[in-house]
Amino acid sequence: MSTLKTSRVVVIGTGQVGSSYAFSLINQNITDEMVLIDLNEEKTEGDAMDLNHGIPFGAPTKIWAGSYSDCKDADIVVITAGANQQPGETRLDLIEKNASIFKKIVTSVMDSGFDGIFIVATNPVDVLAYATWKYSGLPMERVIGSGTLLDTARFRFLLGQYFELDVRNIHGYIIGEHGDTELPVWSQTRIGSERIERYMERYKPEGTKEDLDEIFVNVRDAAYQIIERKGATHYAIAMGLARLTKTILRNEHSLITVSTLLNGEYGLNDLYIGVPAVVGRNGVERIVEIDLTEEESQKLHHSADVLKKAMEPLHEDE
Repeated sequence: MSTLKTSRVVVIGTGQVGSSYAFSLINQNITDEMVLIDLNEEKTEGDAMDLNHGIPFGAPTKIWAGSYSDCKDADIVVITAGANQQPGETRLDLIEKNASIFKKIVTSVMDSGFDGIFIVATNPVDVLAYATWKYSGLPMERVIGSGTLLDTARFRFLLGQYFELDVRNIHGYIIGEHGDTELPVWSQTRIGSERIERYMERYKPEGTKEDLDEIFVNVRDAAYQIIERKGATHYAIAMGLARLTKTILRNEHSLITVSTLLNGEYGLNDLYIGVPAVVGRNGVERIVEIDLTEEESQKLHHSADVLKKAMEPLHEDE
């Protein structure tokens, strides 16, 4: 008789992000069981049927449209539900719309007896991850926002294109708010083991600082560019969420830029913000404080100030 524990992931919200994430999970054989929950029950049943019909081509995952009671035995609950960012809207514009939705969702999950890990993907992700931590009462390490995971991936991809290199050889981070005040940590960005400035001098002498600045602008504004063209971003964030799910379920101890609670790290307190952290089976195992220049530190603190201001309505609701 097998003693292996069955893993279960619950996806709350089967819109474009949620359904793309579910598709990524089944393709990568990440979980044994997947439960889909959405207000639109008929659509969710259709998603479950559609995904199940792909089982003969993929992994033997058990998938069904469920309810909050199914969260009781879940290892991870991933929240992608909420109002979407519209053209011209910033992520922070969504706070009022989504905070009240989250209070109902998180309360319903916790009422089931859930004792696992929350992953929050809905924007503004830093604010809503903080709200989820508050509403759930769980330890901070078990409430994780997707943070700047996607921004970091975009950063590495665009740098890989610029230097004509495999993106896996690009090592760098976007930190701060998942939004307009995020920042690149240029001082710690490396191509292989070489600092980016040194690599440019040796192998791309025609390159300029302005080129790099433009790359960052395209990272920061990527969501606006995609939303303008197709209405939503969902494939890449879904793959990022799948990566985060895998490192938790398989206890990989991976270093990922997620939104997590800071308690003194980087000189910041009582807010969720995107920073590198080691993630494993118990959630956030430790926050990694990379060395920042004075300018980078100031930009991170500015980003934190913007988030603190944005979170004020949450504190009023306590």
